[in-house]
Amino acid sequence: MEETDERKQGDVVDGPAESVTLIDVARVAGVAPMTVSRALHRPELVRSATQKRVLDAVRATGYVPNMLAGGLASSKSSLVAVLLPTIASSVFADTVQALMDGLTAARYQTLLGLTGYSAQREEELVEAILGRRPDGVVLAGTDHTDVTVERLTRAKIPVVEIWDLTDTPIDIVIGFSHEKLGEELARHLVKKGYRRFGVLTVDDPRALRRANSFIHELQRHDIDNVSFEIRLAPATVQVGREGASAVLEGSALEIIVCSSDTLAQGVLAEAASRGLQVPQDLAVMGFGDLSMAAHVYPALSTVRVDGGAIGARTAQALLERFASGDRAKDYLVRVDTGFTIVDRDSA
Repeated sequence: MEETDERKQGDVVDGPAESVTLIDVARVAGVAPMTVSRALHRPELVRSATQKRVLDAVRATGYVPNMLAGGLASSKSSLVAVLLPTIASSVFADTVQALMDGLTAARYQTLLGLTGYSAQREEELVEAILGRRPDGVVLAGTDHTDVTVERLTRAKIPVVEIWDLTDTPIDIVIGFSHEKLGEELARHLVKKGYRRFGVLTVDDPRALRRANSFIHELQRHDIDNVSFEIRLAPATVQVGREGASAVLEGSALEIIVCSSDTLAQGVLAEAASRGLQVPQDLAVMGFGDLSMAAHVYPALSTVRVDGGAIGARTAQALLERFASGDRAKDYLVRVDTGFTIVDRDSA
């Protein structure tokens, strides 16, 4: 029931925001401090007119709610930590957007950390983030240090590994098989008649697994002479151009398969600079189906991954786990979102 002990509205409190208290907000709004707390944390218990008065008072005073204090009282922080390799590439954009939309609608906040493709850096971030008592953690990939796995297991909070699959997840895993993708892509391109391959990838563990699976499948089709180039992450158009130059050096290739659409865009640029026609002289294959893939010239053949679905399912999994309070892992443990090979003009 809503607090009814409303008081006369007071004047705006002057001074820095950190000195403004919930009691000050209550005085300005003309309500009891309990009503302010309910309006901020349980708005469904407060009449809309009262909530508006409280929010107006918050804006007028510059009050900043102490979410950590509220979390300590309820054993909940309403915080979810999301660790990604990089934001330099937009391949994770749809995932992050869908994940944040789902969590924000449920009044959870997100904290983003960047690992730089380093398992050691991820370990350090996990240690720092656990000190903030998050309600859940989202990790890109399934390649972690033993220390990271141990800490997250002992934390007894929901953990979701995304953009990957494994038979031994920490808790929940939502994504696709990079090994299966590499195999199916190799079979697809061999069936189209390609025999002389170049592979250009950055040193991301997931990209390397795709590339190794791709090359292994080519070998099953008696294709052994593959020009293979690994570049430092993150993937950029410049890295794509430089990598293409290295792959093409001394090789008569029919197609270059890239670990990302961004690298593939760089390959298209390098091919154009050499006067090579795509796909007549050199075909190009990307990964990710970024927004630019269908609009570069020629339109880029690629592999589509439904990043938005991964983000939405991750938010759903976390919210269901938060609601149940159960880490028994008897539901929604391993979700395969799949992938689609997209044939366009470049291959």
